[in-house]
Amino acid sequence: MTVDKEDRQHALRLTPVSRETEERLALLVAELERWQAAKNLVSSATLSEVWTRHIADSLQIFNLAAGCERWLDLGSGGGFPGLVIGICLAEQGRGQIDLVESNARKCAFLRHAARVTGAPVRVHAARIEDAIGDFNGKVDVVTARALASLTQLLDWCEDLLRNGTLGLFPKGQHLDAELTDSARYWKIQATTVSSVTDAAARILMVRSAERRADS
Repeated sequence: MTVDKEDRQHALRLTPVSRETEERLALLVAELERWQAAKNLVSSATLSEVWTRHIADSLQIFNLAAGCERWLDLGSGGGFPGLVIGICLAEQGRGQIDLVESNARKCAFLRHAARVTGAPVRVHAARIEDAIGDFNGKVDVVTARALASLTQLLDWCEDLLRNGTLGLFPKGQHLDAELTDSARYWKIQATTVSSVTDAAARILMVRSAERRADS
């Protein structure tokens, strides 16, 4: 399946970038297409709309904390939002993002795409629960896209959030139910931002999360 040129134009209207960044993103998309058949990096149903469904969806996450330099992406998969954020950091000329992914084949793609695009990315082939402690006090922002429930994300990121890291977690139409469920276990300070790519989706910005004493 080929990438739709109109989708690219639409995505860049939603989340404009410089010509240099667009070229880097195009390299990422080309490599994704090349590797997809063998590695199944993203859902094949989304590939024809990769610019809107994955590129713009990731760019909007970066734009919420564009001044931050130290990023962490959990369960990076095919590189969204992690590689896109890395490309944005390359444009800034400063900063770095660490990608945590347990699938070795996906890690190979992440490392390759980072080299091709010149993104300041470090890939960690590890399970989240084994790696996340290494980043406590060292990152400004943590992201996780289409990875786990909010309750699970808060459990993983508890120490990071306690030490001032901002959590940016894109969520779909079930966010309200996830917030209700997580409130049984957590006291959360958070706001939501409407997604520019999906009317039913929002990005949850978690400033702090404290585990309830009786949970």
